[in-house]
Amino acid sequence: MKIIKEKKIVDDNWTFVADDAPLPNGDIVVTLPRWQAEKEQLLQRSGRLGVRLEPDQNIAAIAGDLDKFQLIELNFPVFTDGRNFSQARQLRGHYHYSGELRAVGNFIRDQLFYLYRVGFDSMSPAYEENLEEALPRLEDFSVTYQQSIR
Repeated sequence: MKIIKEKKIVDDNWTFVADDAPLPNGDIVVTLPRWQAEKEQLLQRSGRLGVRLEPDQNIAAIAGDLDKFQLIELNFPVFTDGRNFSQARQLRGHYHYSGELRAVGNFIRDQLFYLYRVGFDSMSPAYEENLEEALPRLEDFSVTYQQSIR
């Protein structure tokens, strides 16, 4: 699968692992509940580790573990739910998370510019999208008024 990362289209090397699925080899992303239940086992495996947060999950739940994640995914269940914009800003600004921050799910291409501004490095839309057509949306505006992470 292809994603947008650092303003380029690249292959995604990460695998999202459902809570009831066995842990594969390689770089994986798990849910917050699985992280909380299997933390020690997850830290013992080889491969990079990521966690996926839903908009209603509190970042403070992983604040002490941020150095253990090479990727944090923030899931957008619907494009009208903007809580993850605030979550991303908090991760970058307040918690100083410096790893990869990825938007996944149901956001729309009109939101790409704003996703990048609040700190997302990569985007993986749930819908079938021509990423080549979406990529220029990261440059939609040449002038901004608000401060941003970027």
